[in-house]
Amino acid sequence: MPRARSPRRAAELPLGRIVARENLAELRRWPSESVDLVYIDPPFNTGERRRLRSIKLNAGETTRRGFGGRTYRFEVRSALSYGDARTIEEYLTFLGERLGEARRVLKPTGSIYVHVDARVVHHVRVLLDRIFGAERFLNEIIWAYDFGGRARDRWAKKHDNILWYAKGDTWTFQPDAIERLPYMAPKLVGPEKAARGKLPTDTWWMTIVPTHGKERTGYPTQKPERLLERILLASSRPGDVVVDFFAGSGTTGVVAERLGRRWILVDDNPEAIAVMKKRLKGLVRRSEG
Repeated sequence: MPRARSPRRAAELPLGRIVARENLAELRRWPSESVDLVYIDPPFNTGERRRLRSIKLNAGETTRRGFGGRTYRFEVRSALSYGDARTIEEYLTFLGERLGEARRVLKPTGSIYVHVDARVVHHVRVLLDRIFGAERFLNEIIWAYDFGGRARDRWAKKHDNILWYAKGDTWTFQPDAIERLPYMAPKLVGPEKAARGKLPTDTWWMTIVPTHGKERTGYPTQKPERLLERILLASSRPGDVVVDFFAGSGTTGVVAERLGRRWILVDDNPEAIAVMKKRLKGLVRRSEG
């Protein structure tokens, strides 16, 4: 009978690596209390297959009708996608197993940011209360933006929800490391405060990744580097271990590397792995299969 694989020692965490493996199996290999910060952007359980195509205009033989009824030629340069369909019971079981492992690998002073949307945030908060304890809830951050489609029969949905939980009684929070924001009414606070700016609250107004922005990868649901930068600056220190086990386009690793954090990215989607390897080329010490 084969022996069960023992957990890795802390020195054997796959730091600075993209791990191409199912995330629950990978997390179970890691030692307890070895990670400082977890950020995850799991599937939102939309019931759809998420797709994003990258096209080049005035090329190819396919046509599309655009503004003013004009017709354009285009060709598809890349088409990335992933599945996002489960029953809510399946989704919560799937996510709950991984959140339980995330709690185990977090250090006593560690914390976790779970990025979801209005479809599931109420379910996921109850799940996090059960796993981490309701007393460990720190914030529900609203990330508000103003791009995308407009609903005709209800208010347009223009925000995501990010739930922040601590593992223990103390956690890292460095507000002075975060870029301050201008006051909306600077004359009311005086010149000294106006010059210094104010700290962000739990509502963050930030644009999504622009269509033609230089950080754009073409991966569905890619999050902007600025969003991860604020999270990592506030909730980790240089040298800390930062983990994203729904790594997608690899934004967490890009930002962690720039800020001097040690990082691990995990995903089992071959399209995500390809995007991350290209984006992090020269930074990744070794990829695992």
